[in-house]
Amino acid sequence: MNTWFHSWRAAIRIARRDAWRSKGRSFLVLAMIALPILGVSAFDLTLRSSELTAEQKTERSIGAADARFSDARVSGVPIYQDPEGSMSTPVQDYENKPWPDGPTDVRKVIPAGSTVLTDSSGTAKLTTAHGLLQTEVRELRAADPVARGIMRLQEGSFPERSDEVAATTHFLETSGLTVGSTLSARGFDRTYRITGSYELPSDLKTDQVNALPGAFLAPYAKAVEKAGIQAPGLSTTYLVRKPGGFTWNAVQQINTKGVTVLSRAVALDPPADSEVPLYQKDGWGNYETSVAADAAALAAVGTVVGLAMLEICLLAGPAFAVGARRSRRQLGLVGANGGARSHIRAIVLSGGLVIGVAAALVGTVLALILTFALRPVLEDVMGQRFGGFTIRPLELLGIAALAVLTGLLAAIVPAVTASRQTVLASLTGRRGVRRSSRVLPLVGLGALLLGGAIALYGSVITDQFVIVAGGSAIAELGVVAMTPALVGLFGRTGRWLPLSPRLALRDAVRNRGRTAPAVAAVLAAVAGTVAVSTYAASRDAQGLAEYEARLPYGAVAALVTEEGGRDAAAVREAVQRTFPVDVRADVSRIAVGRPGCEPWGGGKGCGRFEVVIPKANECPLWATTPDGSDPSEKFTKEQRRDLNANDWRCQASAGNGVYVEGGLLVADAPILTILGIKDPGAAKALADGKVVNFLKTQVEKKTGTVALRLITDTDAADRAAEQHKPIPGAIKNLPAYQVPGSPLSYGVQAILSPAAAKAAGLTTVPMGAYFSTDHLPDSEQRQRLDGEIAKLGSTVDLTLEEGYVSKNSLVLLALTVFAGLVTIGAAGIATGLAQADAEADLKTLAAVGAPPRVRRTLSGFQCGVVAAMGVVLGSAAGVLPAIGLRLTEEREQIRFWEQSVAEGWAGSETPPYVPVVIPWETLAALLVAVPLGAALLAALVTRSRGALARRAAH
Repeated sequence: MNTWFHSWRAAIRIARRDAWRSKGRSFLVLAMIALPILGVSAFDLTLRSSELTAEQKTERSIGAADARFSDARVSGVPIYQDPEGSMSTPVQDYENKPWPDGPTDVRKVIPAGSTVLTDSSGTAKLTTAHGLLQTEVRELRAADPVARGIMRLQEGSFPERSDEVAATTHFLETSGLTVGSTLSARGFDRTYRITGSYELPSDLKTDQVNALPGAFLAPYAKAVEKAGIQAPGLSTTYLVRKPGGFTWNAVQQINTKGVTVLSRAVALDPPADSEVPLYQKDGWGNYETSVAADAAALAAVGTVVGLAMLEICLLAGPAFAVGARRSRRQLGLVGANGGARSHIRAIVLSGGLVIGVAAALVGTVLALILTFALRPVLEDVMGQRFGGFTIRPLELLGIAALAVLTGLLAAIVPAVTASRQTVLASLTGRRGVRRSSRVLPLVGLGALLLGGAIALYGSVITDQFVIVAGGSAIAELGVVAMTPALVGLFGRTGRWLPLSPRLALRDAVRNRGRTAPAVAAVLAAVAGTVAVSTYAASRDAQGLAEYEARLPYGAVAALVTEEGGRDAAAVREAVQRTFPVDVRADVSRIAVGRPGCEPWGGGKGCGRFEVVIPKANECPLWATTPDGSDPSEKFTKEQRRDLNANDWRCQASAGNGVYVEGGLLVADAPILTILGIKDPGAAKALADGKVVNFLKTQVEKKTGTVALRLITDTDAADRAAEQHKPIPGAIKNLPAYQVPGSPLSYGVQAILSPAAAKAAGLTTVPMGAYFSTDHLPDSEQRQRLDGEIAKLGSTVDLTLEEGYVSKNSLVLLALTVFAGLVTIGAAGIATGLAQADAEADLKTLAAVGAPPRVRRTLSGFQCGVVAAMGVVLGSAAGVLPAIGLRLTEEREQIRFWEQSVAEGWAGSETPPYVPVVIPWETLAALLVAVPLGAALLAALVTRSRGALARRAAH
C-alpha cells in the first residue's frame, strides 16, 4: 500500500511538472475538457436556480393570500379540479347534452369573514412615446399586504388614487415612457400618471399596467362601446385570506359550486393522485411524470454524454501521445533506474489525471462565477427571476468527475503504448516496429454489422426511431474501431501520389497509433454533421414538395379585424409606402350587428354570417343529420373511397390561403389580378353585381345564387347547432358567377363587390388590402413596415408570400463549421505528433539536399491526409443513419396513408413523397474545402527550418 501510494505520488508530481513545461499542449487539452464541463455545470446551475419551490410559486401567484378563487364558467355545476387549480371539468358527463357555459357569482361562494381582494384583467391600446401599444391592464390593490409578492416594486410606488397607475419595467422600456409620465388609451378621454414601475417575477417580458379596482377597465369599456367598438374581455379572480386556509376537502366542497381554487395549503401539501377525483376520470390524469419518458430522456442524455466523451478522448488522446513521445527519454530513464512498466503507465495516466482534475476545477469554478455574474442576463433571457442561486454539490461533483474520467480515458492508450517500449528504444529515440492489433478491427467489423442490422431492422421492420438511432450509433462505433485497418487501406493509394503527399501518407499508415485516434475524431464529428445535414436536406425537399402557397409569389395581404377595421386605412397606406407595390386591392368584410364587433361574433349586439351550402351540394360524408349522428358510418369503406375520389361535392376546395371569415371578400376587380384569376367573365360578373364564386358547392344550380345566413343571436345559433336544429337567421340570396374549372384562389371562396354588398343591404367594414409587388421586399423594407405597424398598436395579420423558405440553412452552415473546426483541430494534433516522430527523417532530408520548403510542405500534407481520411470515412458513415431514419419515416407515413385509403378517407392514389436527398454542397465543403484548409493552415504555421539540436551522447 505504501509503495503504491509513493509511486503514484511521484508519477503525479512528474506529470504536473511536464504539464507545466508544455503549457501550450496542456492548455489545449484542458480547454477541450473544461469547456464542456463549463457548459454543463452552468446549465445545471441555471436550471436548478430557475426551479421554484412550492412556496415561491404560490407567493408569485397569490401573494400572501390563502387562495385564489376563479370562475370555471360552467354555469355553477359541480366540477372536479386538479390540486394546482389549472385543470377542471364538470362532474357530470355532457357527451350528448349541451355543455354548460355560463358565469358563476364567485363572491357568493367566498366564506364569510374572509379578506378579499379583486384581481381583474383586460386589454387596451395605450398611448406611448412611439404610438400605441396593446397592453394588459390589471386592476389590483398591489400595495395591500394580501397581494405582497405578486408584483415586485422597482421604483416609485403603486397607485393610490384613481388617476394613477404603475407599469412593468418591460412596458416602460417598450413604450419609451418613464415614471412620472402620463398615459391614456385610444378613444378614452382620461389620463393617468405613472407613479411607479414593477415586475412580475415569473414573467419579466409582460407589458402590463396596474390600476386600482374600477379605475380603468369599467370606464374604458363604456367609452369604447359608446364609440361603437366591442369592449375588451374582462377576467376577474379573487384573492382570499381566511384563518386556517383552505384544505383539500374545503377546495372540493367549493368545487361543488362551479368555482376552482388555487389553495396555498394544498400547493404546499398536495394530496396523493388517488385522492384527486379528476385523475380517476376517463381521459384525465396526472401526466406530469412518466417512467417511460424519464427513462427515454435519461437514455438520450447518457448517449449524448457518452458520444461527447468519446469525441474528447479521440481528440485529447493524440495530445497525450505527443507528450509521451516527447518525454520518452525521461520515461526510458525511469525504466533504466528500475522502474516497471506499471510506473511508466502511471506517469502517463497521471498526465490525464492532472489535466482532468485541472479541467474539472477550472470548468466548475468558471461556471459558478459566470452563472452568478450573468444571473440578471440569464433571468432576462428566460423571462423570470430565479428562486435563488441554487448549488447542488453532488451534481457538480458528478459533472467534475466526468472531466477526470475523460482525462484518464484519453491517456489510457498512450500510457499502454509508452509502457510497451523498451528502455533502449526510449533512450536512443528509436521507434521500433509494432504491428497494429488484429482483434480491434474484427471487433469493429462485428459492431458495424450488428449496428447495421439493428438499424435496418428498425427502418424496414419496425417504425422506431430509437432502434434506428441506436443501431447507427453502434455501427459508427464499429467504424471507429476499424479506423486503424481502414487507414492501412488508404496507404495503397500512395503509389499514384507525388513525393510529399506520398511521404505524408506513408508516415500516417506506418504510425497508425497516432493517426487512427485523430482520424476517428474527425470521422465522428463529420458523421454526425453529414447525418443531420442529410436528414435536414431530405426534410427540406419533402417540405418543398408539400408546400402550399398562401398567396401568389410576391403578393401581400395585410388584414385588420379588430375595432371595426379602424386602422385598416393606416395599414394600407403603410404597406403602400414601404413595399414595392404594383397593384393594390382594398378589401372589406361583412359585419352583422354593430360594425365594431369581432368577425367571429360574440358579445352584446354582435353577430356573424355563414354561407349556406345547398342540401343537394353537401358531401354525403359530411352532411348534417337530424340526430347528429356521423353520416359516414352508413357507407362502406369502398363507398367512402369512391366518394372521396370521384364525387365533386367531396373534393371541392379553395386551397390553402389567408383566412377570411366565411371565405368571402368584399373587393373590386383588382383582387382578381392579384390572385391570378385570368377569367374575363369573373371581372364582368363582379362589375354586374354578382358574387364571383370559386367553390362549386356553394352555388345553387337551379337559381344560380349563393345564400348567406345573417345570424344576429349567436347564442341561439350555437344552441340550435348543439341540438341539431335549423340555425335561425335571415337568408340573403345573391346572384353568383361560378368561375369555370378549378382555379387556385388561395383560400378565397367568393368575392363580392362593395356596390353589390350595399345594394343587398349588407353592412361592410374595412379589413385591409391585398397587394402584388414588383419584387420581393428586402429586409430593410420589412423592418420599416414592422415599425409602422407597431406604432398603430393593432394586431395585423400580415402575409408575404415568398415561396418555400428552408429553416435549416443556418443549421447546416453551423454544422459544417463545427465539423471543420474539429477536423482541423484533430488533424493539427496528429500533425504535431507526426513532426515529433519525424524530426530525424526531416533532418535526413535536409542533409541530402532537400529544400527548406519540404518541411512546410510535408507538414501540410500530413495534416491534409489525416483530415481527408477522416472526412471520407465520416461522410460514408453519416449518410447511412440519415437514410435509415428517412426510411422509417417513409414506412410510417405510407402505413398511415394505406390505412386512410383502406378506411375510405383518402381519395388520392398518390402515396406520400418521402425523399432522401444528399446535401452535396455540405459534402463538397467537407471533402474538399476542409482538408485543403487544414493542409494550408498547417503549412503556414510550420517553420521551414528545424531548431538546432545538441548532439546526442552515445
